[in-house]
Amino acid sequence: MAATGDEAAAMDSISREPASLSATLNAAGSSGAPAERLEGEAKNPVIAPKKTGANSDGGVETAEEAVEPAEPDINELCSDMFEKMAVFLQGELTATCEDYRLLENMNKLTSLKYMEMKDISINISRNLQDLNNKYASLQPYLDQINKIEEQVSSLEQAAYKLDAYSKKLEARFKKLEKR
Repeated sequence: MAATGDEAAAMDSISREPASLSATLNAAGSSGAPAERLEGEAKNPVIAPKKTGANSDGGVETAEEAVEPAEPDINELCSDMFEKMAVFLQGELTATCEDYRLLENMNKLTSLKYMEMKDISINISRNLQDLNNKYASLQPYLDQINKIEEQVSSLEQAAYKLDAYSKKLEARFKKLEKR
C-alpha cells in the first residue's frame, strides 16, 4: 500500500534527514572532541522539522519524529570489543593454567604420599617375613612344648590314679589291721 499526501511527505523527510545529519557530523567531526559531541547527540536526538499538510481536516501538523543519532565509529567499537575479549580470554586461560598447576602439584604430592605408603608397606612386609622366619625356626621348640604338655597331662592323670589307689590300699590296710 503506497503512502499518499502527508504520509509521503513525512516519510520523505525521514529518509532525507539522516543524510543531512551525517554531512553535518562529518563537517563538525574535523573540528575536534568527537566523543563529547557524540555523547551530547546521544542525549539530544535530532528532531525532524514539523510539516504542515494541506489536508481537508484544516491544516493538521505531523508529529515530531526523533532521528537516531549517528553511530560511533564501528572500527573503534570493534577494536575495543576485541581488546576486552582478549583480556577476558587471557583471564580465562590464566585461570585454567592455574587450575592445571594446582592439579599437577596435588598429583605430585599424592604421588609422594603413595611412595611413602609403598615404603611403609615394604617395611611391614619385610618385618612380617622376618617374623614368619622366626616363627618357623621356633616351631620345633613349640612342638616339643606341646608334647611335654601332653606328657605332663597324662602324668597328672597317672598321679591321680596312683593317689586314688594308694588311698584304697591304705583303707584296706587299716581294715586288716583292725582285725
